[in-house]
Amino acid sequence: MPAAIIRAERVEKYYAQPSENRIQVISPTDLSIVPGEIVALLGPSGSGKSTLLRMLTGLSAPSAGQVYWHEKPIASADANVSIVFQSFALFPWLTVLENVEAPLKARGMEPAERRRRSIKILDTVGLDGFQAAYPKELSGGMRQRVGFARALVVEPEVLFMDEPFSALDVLTAENLRSELLELWQKKTIPTQAIFIVTHNIEEAVLLADRIVVLGRNPGHIRTDFKVSLPHPRDRKATAFTQLVDYIYKVLTQPDAKPPALPTTPTGKPVRDQRQMHYQMLPHARPGGIAGLLELVLDHHGKDDIYRLADDLAFEIDDLLPIVDAAQLLGFLTVNEGDAAITSTGTEYANGEILRQKELFRTAAVENVLLLRQIVRAVEAKSDKSVPEDFFHDMLDEQFSEEETLRQLETAISWGRYAELFDFDASRRRFIQPEKLVHETDVEHTSRTEGEIDA
Repeated sequence: MPAAIIRAERVEKYYAQPSENRIQVISPTDLSIVPGEIVALLGPSGSGKSTLLRMLTGLSAPSAGQVYWHEKPIASADANVSIVFQSFALFPWLTVLENVEAPLKARGMEPAERRRRSIKILDTVGLDGFQAAYPKELSGGMRQRVGFARALVVEPEVLFMDEPFSALDVLTAENLRSELLELWQKKTIPTQAIFIVTHNIEEAVLLADRIVVLGRNPGHIRTDFKVSLPHPRDRKATAFTQLVDYIYKVLTQPDAKPPALPTTPTGKPVRDQRQMHYQMLPHARPGGIAGLLELVLDHHGKDDIYRLADDLAFEIDDLLPIVDAAQLLGFLTVNEGDAAITSTGTEYANGEILRQKELFRTAAVENVLLLRQIVRAVEAKSDKSVPEDFFHDMLDEQFSEEETLRQLETAISWGRYAELFDFDASRRRFIQPEKLVHETDVEHTSRTEGEIDA
C-alpha cells in the first residue's frame, strides 16, 4: 500500500461536562487516506461523519490522538486540501470567476496567474461562458460546479466533499457524479485522493474505491472495505446490489456484529464496547411509524428496506429513524436488510385509533427506559408532576446538549401520543394525563361518598 497522505491515529472528539463525565462524539479511531483512492464515509445521522472530516482536514483539532499530513502533525504542516460543501457556500456578491479566484487571491497569487488558472478550471468543469454570471443567475447544479471549480483551482492533493450532491435534484446529482468520476479517472485534475461524506449508499458504491461505515454513540468504524467492482458500475449487477445490501445491514443492525462482507475487507471493523445507559430514541413520529407498518403490510408483511426507501422516494437517513423506531417498539424485525412486520405490528397497522394507542403505550413502557422512568416518576410524586430538568440532567451525561433536547422532544411526542403522560410547556414539567387525573378524581369521589353513606 502506498504511503498515506493523511493518517489519523487514535483520534477522538469529546466535550467535557461540569461533572467528571464527558460526551464522546468520536471514539478512538484509526483511518488513512492514500493516493489513488476515492474513499466514501457513510453512517447514520449523529455518527460524527462531518466531525471526522473536519479533523482529517485540520479544521478541527481532535480531543485526543493525532492527525498526520505526510507523517507530520497536520496542525504544523502545510496541508494542501480543499472542501466542497453541501450548501455551495458561494459569495453572492462575486461573479463566478471571482468566486473561483477567491482562494488563490487569499494565497497571494498574482492576478494574471490566478485568472488563467481559474478560467482553465471553469472550462474543465463545463462552466466556460459563465465567468461573469452571479450565483443567483445559476441553477443548483451550476452553483455546485462553481463549488467544485473553487475547490479544485488550488490543485489540492486531497479533495474533501461533505454531502456534495444532496441538495441537488436526482438527475443533476447523477450527472455531476458521472462528471466527477470522469475527471478523476482521466486524471484531468491533479488531486491524488478524494474523500466524500455521504448518506447515499448507492452513491458510495458507484463512486468509491473504499467505503468506511460509521456507527454512532459514539462514532466508531463498524466496517472498512475495498470496492473491487470495475468502472463503470452497473446498479443492476448482482455484485453491486450485494454491496448495497451489505451496507444496509450494517446501518440497520447497529448493535449486531457486522455481517460477512461479499468481498474481502481491507481491515478489521472497529467496534466500541461502551455500554449505553439509555437507548437513543430514533426521531420518528408515531404517524410515520404507522405509515411504514401499513406499507410493509401491503407488501405481504416483508420488504427490503432499500425498496421501501425507493418506493417512498426517501433518502436512507429519512427512512432509517422510522425503521429503527418500529424495531425498538417491537413492531418490526430487521434481518439482512429486510424489514418484517411482527404480529404486534400487524395488529397495530390494522387497529383502530384507540387500539393503536394502547399497543403503542404497552410497547413504549416495555421497551423504552426513558419513557418508563418518566411514567414511574410522575406516578410516584404526590402532585403527579416532575420537572423536565430532572431527566435533562441524566441524559446530558450521555448525549450532547443538542441531542439531549431532541431525545426529550421525541420522548414527549411519544408519551403524549400514548397518553403515558402530558407535558406542561410553560412550567417545563411532565404531568399525569388529563384522562388519568379525571379517573383518579372520580374514584376518590366515589370512595368518599361511599364512606359518607356508611
